[in-house]
Amino acid sequence: MSDNKSSKPGTPKDTHYAKLRRAHRDQKAGGAPAFRPRQPVLPGEGPADGLVRLYGLHTVRAALDNPRRKIKRMLVTRNAAERLAIGDLSALSFMTELVEPKDIDKITGSDAVHQGVLIEAEPLKPKRLDTLGDTKLVLVLDQVTDPHNVGAILRSAVGFGAGALITTARHSPQESGVLAKSASGALEHIDQIEVKNLADALGQLHDAGFQTIGLDSEGSAELEKSFAGGKIALVLGAEGKGLRQKTRETVTALARLDMPGAIRSLNVSNAAAVSLYAARKFIANSE
Repeated sequence: MSDNKSSKPGTPKDTHYAKLRRAHRDQKAGGAPAFRPRQPVLPGEGPADGLVRLYGLHTVRAALDNPRRKIKRMLVTRNAAERLAIGDLSALSFMTELVEPKDIDKITGSDAVHQGVLIEAEPLKPKRLDTLGDTKLVLVLDQVTDPHNVGAILRSAVGFGAGALITTARHSPQESGVLAKSASGALEHIDQIEVKNLADALGQLHDAGFQTIGLDSEGSAELEKSFAGGKIALVLGAEGKGLRQKTRETVTALARLDMPGAIRSLNVSNAAAVSLYAARKFIANSE
């Protein structure tokens, strides 16, 4: 019986000859084709006045399910429409256009992970502090301005059942596609309350029975040991600056996350998630 191993496809010998043939063809054609990276697409013009653009499957699905969200227009690929379980685009109450991914790239820029769908809608109207309701857990942001961080914080707040996110009218990010994509749909599931003066708002929370706890890496007490009462407002400051002095003087307590490792502080969105978990656990055990 003859040995045919050397003639079997895929052997090192065949691979060697394939490389030689390819090199010969490239040489006849003037050399191997140069690698040309895909050129990035820059974002187009912004939306019309009074509208925001939101994109991504989770973000848009949550917006579609939110009766308070007034959508004006949708651009969607056939694949994204199927993933959103939209059977008949013409049945929607707003203008809808079936497009290719590159058409959305021209609007958002190619760096945006739009997943084949974009909507233009009116922003949600912030609520007043006196509409807070009977929630036992809220989150307060002291001039946190990064939309990626605020979006991630919104996601954690909804996940741990916080009743509202309280921000200042100034030095807080406006609703945007970046913020909404980072929130992954959470933007539609939590009350957002806007206040002019944070110290006054903290005073109103005290009057409503909330213990306000400011997160500070140098706080004298561990967070878990500082909880008291059945209603908690967690207050977080901006990256780098932390809580402002007036805020530090107004909160019920300053507390730190106990971190035994070499790094003594967390990104504000990570700190929010950890502190929300601890606060929710304390509230549940107190009921």
